[in-house]
Amino acid sequence: MLLPELFMLLFWLGVKFTVTTVDMRKKPAELKDLAPGTNPPFLLYNGTLKTDFIKIEEFLEQTLAPPRYPHLSPLNKESFDVGADIFAKFSAFIKNSPNNAVQKKNLLKEFKRLDDFLNSPLPEEIDHHSTETIGTSNRKFLDGNRLTLADCNLLPKLHVIRIASKKYCDFDIPVHFTGVWRYLQNASEREEFKQTCPADIEIEKAYFSVANNRK
Repeated sequence: MLLPELFMLLFWLGVKFTVTTVDMRKKPAELKDLAPGTNPPFLLYNGTLKTDFIKIEEFLEQTLAPPRYPHLSPLNKESFDVGADIFAKFSAFIKNSPNNAVQKKNLLKEFKRLDDFLNSPLPEEIDHHSTETIGTSNRKFLDGNRLTLADCNLLPKLHVIRIASKKYCDFDIPVHFTGVWRYLQNASEREEFKQTCPADIEIEKAYFSVANNRK
């Protein structure tokens, strides 16, 4: 099993890899021996096993580094922070539907935070020698016009939120969040995103049990 976030990251970097589908209800013997009691993803490199998603990300960032690979980290710390809570708010929202007015409000608050950030010019977009004021940013991604690790983390989550929320909660990301929709539109034009996101039906299947065991 390869999380969409890691799948997108490796695809973007141009790393050659093989995806093997595993039925976690019938783990192969090699998986049981490799990491007993642990669910994927995990990474084995030179005999060292990493099972923590954050540690795997850190390893990839250190190993797949310039000049052979593009720089992964965003320049601005907030590019990483801005979407950190949105998936947790979505999880609470979908688990408590239809009596989820509070959770919906919390989710919308996170979307507004993301939208405000995407529409606000980054420091490097501002020409301090110009008398003109940039009102709204037109950048494609969180940290500018290039993908970073922050995008590989957030975009697959936003895709899941959009599909599962629509299917089971009749919730759409509000159209007035123009920055979020611009971001998703730009992502949809990238092969890294299109080729690594799960199909809608797979997301719907994954959240079927959640939707049918709601409070």
